[in-house]
Amino acid sequence: MKRRFQALLLLLIGAALLRISLLSEVYLRYVKAGLRPLLVATGVLLLVLGLAAAIREARAYVHEPSADEDEDDHHHHGNHQDGDADGHDHAHGPRVAWLLYVPAVMLLLFAPPALGSYTAARDEIQATSLAGSFPALPDTDPLPLPVRDFSSRVVYDTEGSLRGRTVRMTGFVTPGEDGTWYLSRLLIQCCAADAGVLKVEVHGARAPAADTWVTVTGVWQPTGPAGSDEAEPALIATTVEEIPEPTDPYDDTAPAADGG
Repeated sequence: MKRRFQALLLLLIGAALLRISLLSEVYLRYVKAGLRPLLVATGVLLLVLGLAAAIREARAYVHEPSADEDEDDHHHHGNHQDGDADGHDHAHGPRVAWLLYVPAVMLLLFAPPALGSYTAARDEIQATSLAGSFPALPDTDPLPLPVRDFSSRVVYDTEGSLRGRTVRMTGFVTPGEDGTWYLSRLLIQCCAADAGVLKVEVHGARAPAADTWVTVTGVWQPTGPAGSDEAEPALIATTVEEIPEPTDPYDDTAPAADGG
């Protein structure tokens, strides 16, 4: 029974990994895109190990002695060895081990969602650069800009390159206190477990529902000199457009240019 349990668990986990990494893009809710080959390879390896264990167990079952053979063996070797007088096989392991099936089945059938506003509301904003000057921005109007780059320039750009510029950013809604709300992205280095928060406070528009994905167009609202504690990312919105959640909900792009 113990080997059957192990074989089935390996098969379930392997199938779940392949389901989220090879047959869909769901894995992007948990890890960065570059880890996909490792997930696929791990899923295949677990399936192979599970199949091998299942075949071995099936062969052992076929060659199990019959009831008559068991009776003869009982007469030849006695009832049980010391320590097994209660007639039970202690190699089965604790019953609680069956709970290991739960996450494997859940991942196979119902993939958990990506992190969202609950995480963003409880984590501190990530620092993403150093104070100084930044490369010149293109003349595009409105200027498409990742939340990461906007936050870096607001907090650390001593040249004020965003002053007077209309920008367009995409993220999810995180409610704040007293009716405030934030356009948020979660920054990952490897996986969702190490996620850091990027948030821009939005003014001039009513907050959509928490975790709604939106594209916000607006202009920077200065809150303090670059490099000071008062410099916080803030935007006066002119339009807020609801959009579907992107396939890759995290920001794992290369760091913004450091100050010179």
